[in-house]
Amino acid sequence: MKMSVVKKMVFTAVCAALCLVLPMAFHSVPNAGTIFLPMHIPVLLCGLICGWPYGGVCGLIGPLISSLATGMPPAAMLPSMMVECCAYGFATGMLMKYVHTKSATADLYISLVSAMVFGRVLAGFAKAWIFTPGVSPFAWVTTSLVTGVPGIVIQLVLMPAVVFALTKAKLIPNRYPKVVSHE
Repeated sequence: MKMSVVKKMVFTAVCAALCLVLPMAFHSVPNAGTIFLPMHIPVLLCGLICGWPYGGVCGLIGPLISSLATGMPPAAMLPSMMVECCAYGFATGMLMKYVHTKSATADLYISLVSAMVFGRVLAGFAKAWIFTPGVSPFAWVTTSLVTGVPGIVIQLVLMPAVVFALTKAKLIPNRYPKVVSHE
């Protein structure tokens, strides 16, 4: 059983809306956005569940909608956030399409961790070469990795739990459905 295009579009819209709502909840605490990375959660989830085109679009429009509605991320950070989030959604979806270990858990973690690395590296290059040339790579490592460790841990715990809960509730297809033999 596959998800229909309409269901994927609705799920993508919900995830894009969560890109607005989740950061608002976290930003009541100073620096919580850079620590807990709330916008990454719905983008990664969209890529894992709907695939690369939907995850990529969610990663582009989620930060844009949030910035236009709330000013978060600020205009100066918006382009690099859009690059980073688009990379997350694209990479998780692409990896979920091609990684098949026969273990849904292994597929999720391989896709999730690889996408998180890819997104951070791509965002680092975009910041260093395009958006804020001359920024030290050490400053990028500090802000992208060290500060965001709690958010990374949350993502690694939350994403598989949400995907498995949605699968169990039959809201998304089972990655490896059990085949029942009728002999």
